[in-house]
Parts: sequence; C-alpha cells; structure tokens
Amino acid sequence: MNIPAGHTTIPTFGEAIGQHVRDRGTQVALRYGERSTTYVELDALTNRIANALSARSRLGERIAYLGKNSDLAVAITLGVAKAGMVLVPIIWRLAPQEIAYILADSEAAALFVDEELAPLIPQLGALEMPVIQTEGVLASSGWTSFADWIAAAACTPPAVDFAADQPVLQIYTSGTTGRPKGAVLSHANATRYRQIIEASDLDWLKSDPGETALLAMPYGHIAGAGQALLILLAGGEMIIHREFDPGAVLEAIEGHGLRRLFLVPAALKILLDHPRAETTDFSSLRYFSYGASPIPVPLLEAGLKRLGCQFIQVYGMTETWGSVVALAPQDHDPQRRHLLAAAGKAMPGVDMRVRGQSGAILPPGETGEIEIRSPSNLIGYWHQEQATREALSDDGWLRTGDAGMLDVDGYLYIQDRLKDMIITGAENVYPAEVESVIYGHPDVTDAAVIGVPDPKWGEAVKAVVVLRPGAVPNPEEIIAFARERLAGFKCPKSIDVIDVLPRNPSGKILRRELREPYWAGYERRVN
Repeated sequence: MNIPAGHTTIPTFGEAIGQHVRDRGTQVALRYGERSTTYVELDALTNRIANALSARSRLGERIAYLGKNSDLAVAITLGVAKAGMVLVPIIWRLAPQEIAYILADSEAAALFVDEELAPLIPQLGALEMPVIQTEGVLASSGWTSFADWIAAAACTPPAVDFAADQPVLQIYTSGTTGRPKGAVLSHANATRYRQIIEASDLDWLKSDPGETALLAMPYGHIAGAGQALLILLAGGEMIIHREFDPGAVLEAIEGHGLRRLFLVPAALKILLDHPRAETTDFSSLRYFSYGASPIPVPLLEAGLKRLGCQFIQVYGMTETWGSVVALAPQDHDPQRRHLLAAAGKAMPGVDMRVRGQSGAILPPGETGEIEIRSPSNLIGYWHQEQATREALSDDGWLRTGDAGMLDVDGYLYIQDRLKDMIITGAENVYPAEVESVIYGHPDVTDAAVIGVPDPKWGEAVKAVVVLRPGAVPNPEEIIAFARERLAGFKCPKSIDVIDVLPRNPSGKILRRELREPYWAGYERRVN
C-alpha cells in the first residue's frame, strides 16, 4: 500500500484538526441538541482536555469512556488523541461485570462517564482510576466534574511528541474464548487510509469539508467513536444524536440537509417503518451507506425506492477501522440482482484474497476464509500476543474469520462465518461468552449457543441446553439468569432443551448441525 505521490507525511489527528482550524476555523464541527461547536472552539477544548490528561497520565495510557453519544464524548476522544493516549470506548449496554472486565483489562488510567450511565459505576466494585463525570450533578462525592477537572488546563497545544503510528483507539470485540479482546488502532490507520481515498477517483467514497454527517450509532463501536474521528478527519459537520431514534434521524435529514447517512440494515428497516418516512423530504441525501451485517434484498429495494439516493454497501470489521470493501452505487441495480448479494470490491489501497483449509490461495468461485491487507488493519490485540499472531501475518494479512468467495470480476460474496459469531442488529455476539454464563445455571449441564434467522435483527441468539437429571425445563428462568450477567443483546431470545448436544470425536460441539434446521431454505447461513 503505497502512499500517493505528494502525500509522504502521515499526520496525527491533532495535526489534521490543526489544518482544519487554519482552513475553516469558523465552520461548525459539532452539533448536539442546541449546542454547536466550531473547529476553533473544538481545537481549544480538546487542547485543554489533552493538557489535563498529560498532567496526570503518560503517553500511551488508556482512557476509558462509558456513555452515549454527545459532543463531549467526541471532544474527549480527540483530546485523548492529542495527548498521545488511547481511548477505550465501552458499549453502554454491557452488564456491570463486563464493564469491570474491560476497565481492568485495559488498565485504564481514568474513566469518563456521562450522567445517565453514572448509576452503573457503584456496581463495578472498587476502581483504581479517577472517575470524571461529563455533565450533571455528581452521582458520587468521590468523583470529579468535567468542568472542575479541566478548569486549570491551558488551551494551547499539548507539549507531547509522537508519530502517527501511535495507538489512538482500543475497541473491545467479543472474544471466541469467552472474553472480549481489545483491538488497537493507530492514528495512521485512519489518516494514511484517508490520503489513499482522497487520491482515488471515486467521488462516492470522498467526504467534502463542511459536509453534514450524522453520528447515531453506539459510541462503543467502531461505527461510533471510530466514525466520529473519521468525520472530523474529513472536516465535516457532525450532527450528534445521543442514540438512534428514527424520528430524530428523519428530522435531521430535513433540518440539516444531510448529504451522507450510515445505518446498519436493522436501523434502516426501523427508519423506513416510521410513520414520518413516507412524508420526509430525502432530497438532500446523496449517499446512503449500510453495513455491519448483510441486508435482505427486499429491504434494499425498499430503501432505494424511498430514499432516492445512491446506495453503498460496506464490509469491514473493528480490526480494519470499518470499511475495506464496498459495493458501489452503480452496482445497486435491480436489473443486476445477483450483485445485490455481493459485499462489493476491495476499496483503494486494499488487497483481498480467499484462502482454503489447506492454506492455498483459492481461485475465483471457490469458498474459503477471507483475508484482508489494508492500511487500516489493526496494530494488534491488547495483551494478546497469540491472538494477534493468529489474526495477523508477518506481511500484514488479516484473517477475518468470514467465509466467502471472489468472482472473476473481483466481487466478494460472503457465504458464512468461520467463527461462530452471531450478528444480531449489527451487535457481535460470540457463543462462548454466552455459554460460559448459561453453564453457571444450576439446572444446566451442557449448552450451545447459535444464531437463528430473525426478521427484524437479522439473527437472534438461541441457546440449546441439556438439563441435569430431574430438572424441570424453565427457559424463561434461564434467560433471566443470563440477563442478570450479560448485556441484553447477548442474552438468548429462546431456549431449546434436548437430551444431548451433537459433538465430533474430539468433543467439539457441531454448531452447524444445530443451526441447520433453522436455516433450511436460506441461500446463505447469514441473514
């Protein structure tokens, strides 16, 4: 992946924002409710955050954020980046013990929490790091308010020196072994890749400075904190919604003249089902991007008809800072229906291949594991050297864990997941994590968790359990037991009771055999 001619310097986010301040300092950078923040104001605020952090923490330390979307969340993210530290955004829907694990594993030096999530903190046990509440009346006398914490900090650029390969984000992804892993991404993963995109001739991939964009996806995801940084990198005007609300999205499209919108397929369906969708003026929208899970063709066709703009499908992962494969607008043609099932082609600067079980690189038309080499590939997994070696080759290829095939024209078709991951409403759920909780129920002696088709969320989590002798089946009680210990989206929506789980000779659960009856009649084993 060569840097385009004339682009030899890879900037950090702080340097990129500095350029925006010089070029368009009075332009609005953030809109959140009634508040608006220009790039000059954002630069000063994030310098103060960076200086306050640098006075107490060291270069490279992890700083956690637990909360929903807000302008302060974005400012904290950029301030952490300017300080040469690493933001750990935590999914607010997680259970307390899951949050406590991430805080401990990341060795966070400080925790920012918003007012709405503050009541969760006492449930985490004793915390070693200081807690800074972003807004509202302090929920605990031992905490610090954001206003007091930043009061003495200077608005001048922080006196720290680091290169663009410095880590900037650590986003936790559900783990196949039952514990989430921290995927570490650098400044250069985003800034280098943007240079390549800007040098391409694909206008539908480029965001113009000043272009309005909506942030509505949860902040703990790459589509949250990661997307926020990308919008700032492009010099955009970010309309921030605390969380996804279809009515508010429709209002933003009309009220702010949104030109670009990204939603996961489940959110698109909710948007189109909203009563106001039929009367909303979508004429400002030029591009609608969707991804994070496959989209049903009927939903895609309904979206094309109603939104009336160009559609772009994107495929990527937390580990690639999001999109690395895209189905271009010209490929969203109902007359070429077969392409609507494709994920798309590799984006500029991205190499893609498919590897078979024998290790050989497969020709077009054969299914194997998708591998990606991209400027945006993660540095590695935090404190997980073996997992990093298993995922990343020495020459930069990332194993995605997805099964797919390339056709002769370079279009990628995703067939299944080699990993057992379930994607429900674009949330990633790994069976091992859920199973480890269900095993703790006193009536359960064996358990397997699978994804089954769901018309709203794409997939739903189902548990198949074996009960101890004499136990009376009580699925609702097992689900309630799991809900006390896991985020709601990870909990099984249904439970089947069987006598014995199918296993191979080495004892591994045959998940594919369990899933098959539910997926009969589907062309792909993802929904």
